[in-house]
Amino acid sequence: MAAAVRVGFVGAGKMAQALARGFLAAGLTKGSNIVASCPPQDEHLLKEFQALGAQTTHSNASVAQQCDVVVLAVKPHVMPAVLDDMRASVTSGHVVLSIAAGVSVQSIEDRLEPGCRVLRAMPNTAVQVRCGASVLVRGTSATDEDARTTSALLRAVGSCDLVAEQLVDAVTALSACGPAYLYVAAEAMADGAVKMGVPRDLAQRLAAQTVAGAGRMAVESGRHPAQLKEDVMTPGGCTAAAIHRLEDFRFRAALMGAVEAATLHNRRA
Repeated sequence: MAAAVRVGFVGAGKMAQALARGFLAAGLTKGSNIVASCPPQDEHLLKEFQALGAQTTHSNASVAQQCDVVVLAVKPHVMPAVLDDMRASVTSGHVVLSIAAGVSVQSIEDRLEPGCRVLRAMPNTAVQVRCGASVLVRGTSATDEDARTTSALLRAVGSCDLVAEQLVDAVTALSACGPAYLYVAAEAMADGAVKMGVPRDLAQRLAAQTVAGAGRMAVESGRHPAQLKEDVMTPGGCTAAAIHRLEDFRFRAALMGAVEAATLHNRRA
């Protein structure tokens, strides 16, 4: 992808900022080819984009008029009004990428002109450290090239997998909600260490690094998590005793239930 691609952000919050920084760091575009918009009351958010050398505006239509790829990074409840505002400015020459949770591709297509090339992505908050997990859904008119372009952008901030839209609710429950599950686990691990006499700062650092390292090993090795667990769990050792304790509290069932509960919540929303 040429660094000349012009990327616009409608909405300038943390996720939009993280994506923009990732695109720049990967050399997929340059600051002067980024345009961001937000309402006047959120003017402070635009300072982050200005620091990247991006252009800023309060006009959503202006973003579309200046860009090839338009990233819709607004709250779901304002999406209809934003799309109505932009309808006359978005054409079949644009690639429209929505990262709004719970907003279907069809609902976006219905508010834009026929033939608009719409895709939907669900990144998670780890895009802020360029280690996100994203999935991508193609709309009716989106082309193979559009999918490649948006996938390349999302892979600048982590991984990206193309999925059918009916999987998005469950994927959201896994990878978008998942960081919260791991933060709870890291907090509890640190609390356990503190209980056993480890200083708080050290316990928190070790818990965070342990989660990060385990995740990296799982990704880079490609091995099943059960195999990686077996590498740690020596016969008669402390890890085996700890895993037995987790099973007493149905740890795995609790996590499976969390993903199920979040999925069902998404489907009702």
